[in-house]
Amino acid sequence: MRRAMLVALLLAIGGLSVGAAARQQQKPLNVRALQKLRDNLYFISGGDLDEPERSTWTGGNSLVLVRDAGVVLVDTMLPRAGRGILSQIKAVTDKPVTMIINTHTHYDHTGSNTEFPATIEFVAHEGTRANLARDTCQPVTNCAAFKGDNATFLPKRTYKDRLTLFSGKDQIDLYHFGRGHTNGDSFVVFPTARVMHAGDRFPLQIMPFIDLANSGGSAVEFGPTLQKAVATIKNVDTVVGGHTVVPVTWNDFATYSEFYNDFLRDAEAAKKKGTSVDEFVKAYKVADKYKGFRADANYVKANAEAVFAGK
Repeated sequence: MRRAMLVALLLAIGGLSVGAAARQQQKPLNVRALQKLRDNLYFISGGDLDEPERSTWTGGNSLVLVRDAGVVLVDTMLPRAGRGILSQIKAVTDKPVTMIINTHTHYDHTGSNTEFPATIEFVAHEGTRANLARDTCQPVTNCAAFKGDNATFLPKRTYKDRLTLFSGKDQIDLYHFGRGHTNGDSFVVFPTARVMHAGDRFPLQIMPFIDLANSGGSAVEFGPTLQKAVATIKNVDTVVGGHTVVPVTWNDFATYSEFYNDFLRDAEAAKKKGTSVDEFVKAYKVADKYKGFRADANYVKANAEAVFAGK
């Protein structure tokens, strides 16, 4: 990952100045147009994390399922994106949003939850609900947004390992295979459409950010839980990653699992040999077979340090 992307992401995670936050609250984000994936399923891109100034980035990707009984939205991007998301939904249906599913806790995926009607049913893994309900947290975890009256926007429907919502053409399957990016990551599968939203368990073709400090993530478990997803989830052709610019293929997702598990294997082998973290990071390079994958040294080091520490 290019250094500019890393710096921008860390600045976003670290929070905004009071003045910048105030300005952002006043101006809604320009959300991109819906792209049709299947008959009743749409994709909204949050934009490219690699944009030089990130001026048009609106957060993590969203999916929109239009049911006869109402609209299901997966992830709500950054704060101030709610109005734009609703505007895009209204371009294809006059049905109200009745459910929001969050793939995990981070502010670029739950940022606009509180901009929707409180009557909406919010659904997430129990770990995500617990993170959002914490008394205090770093800005990336987004718990400050759900204090006071806004507690009504916390997920009221949670699950532990698997949850099926609806049936027939509207069926949605939620899977949790353990810690990884956070301790509450959901894979959201639309069986009829053969589409999956992987959240930031598959951000894009990069070395991932593991949120150990704020949201219970684990570098050691990140790889095995990806393997479990690849082995368990069936009949998916199209995958939306947390930040993939466009939907990709199941094979792209499976290759990402191989990429990280190769890194995990190499890091654990280096630790066993007595290699230092710095020596491992200096020697590490992405294998030629992972064409297009990027591994910024800072993220390689952060992941390696976690693996060497058994976290």
